[in-house]
Amino acid sequence: MDICIRFGNKCKSLREAMNISQEKFALQIDMDRTYYSSIENGKRNVSIRNIEKIEKGFGITTEELMRGV
Repeated sequence: MDICIRFGNKCKSLREAMNISQEKFALQIDMDRTYYSSIENGKRNVSIRNIEKIEKGFGITTEELMRGV
């Protein structure tokens, strides 16, 4: 499976565990909802700056975010 898809699946499962919508999460991390949606769908090669936004939004480290990806 492609790394972008695996990363998107990880983000989706973490977000769903928080019981929060894509729109609300994207707003919290200062990211466009459609851009974040494309991450979860494995359609984006995410920059390190956006990975940082995502991990901060989940309150976890890069290592935790990437574990299992």
